[in-house]
Amino acid sequence: MRIEEVTAKSIIVPSKLPDVDYVINPYTGCQFGCLYCYATFVGRFVNEPRSNWGNYVYVKANAIALARDQLDSWGEKRKLSSILFSSVTDPYHGIERKYRLTKGILDVFVEQSYTGPISILTKSPLVLRDLELLTQLNSEVGLTITTTDDHLSRFLEVKAPLASRRLDTVAKLVQEGIRTYVFIGPLLPHFRYQPELLDDLFHAIADTGTKEVYVEHINLPKYVKDQISKTLLGESKEVQAIYKGAVSQSHRDILTAVVEELTAKYNLHIRLGGTIYHPELK
Repeated sequence: MRIEEVTAKSIIVPSKLPDVDYVINPYTGCQFGCLYCYATFVGRFVNEPRSNWGNYVYVKANAIALARDQLDSWGEKRKLSSILFSSVTDPYHGIERKYRLTKGILDVFVEQSYTGPISILTKSPLVLRDLELLTQLNSEVGLTITTTDDHLSRFLEVKAPLASRRLDTVAKLVQEGIRTYVFIGPLLPHFRYQPELLDDLFHAIADTGTKEVYVEHINLPKYVKDQISKTLLGESKEVQAIYKGAVSQSHRDILTAVVEELTAKYNLHIRLGGTIYHPELK
């Protein structure tokens, strides 16, 4: 794993996401190295090939000072803006234990008595370390959970914490009174043929006590498809065909219908009005 400290020019940047004003990415790259991750494109900003995703992290060493400077320049109205940690990295991957950039930036928000909504999206139980800070902010925490199968989780989300640990983390956050949601993204293609496994996932999510989910269809631009195809070479033709067929509208329509049934069954609110898809990522 290559770790390199760099100096960033900005840290709180305008968002292109539909439901958040700004994003914060304290790191470039991600140690978790998930096979389906679309964020491999950020490698071009640090001269890293997409194929090297999961093998490098560039640490924005001045991120905390930048956040303080930016917030100092914001007026009260702007401090009502919604902010997401993070859109193209995980704010709590392993290197955060050493550099504590996410924690440091949250400290700044507390110092500034920031009142706007702050959302954390992670795959890591390390978020529990910062509970004291999160309780002082207008915060919510989302855990990305794509399966209840720890074996499959390890296969696709190479170095990420196991799915079972993420479910436990959601439950602990709920117990601590933190607003939570689960991000089911991507919606894995095999659920179309084994909807009972998707039912298992929704059941497990509901059991944590959380009440909301985001659900997103898998997007397979060429660079993601190539990466997954290499990994699936040793799998059966049936498994490979499932992923090849995941780009069709009919596939998405079938899975969307299953999701609608399950959100109703388990009384879960689905954000953004339904299962989302981002064709612009192709």
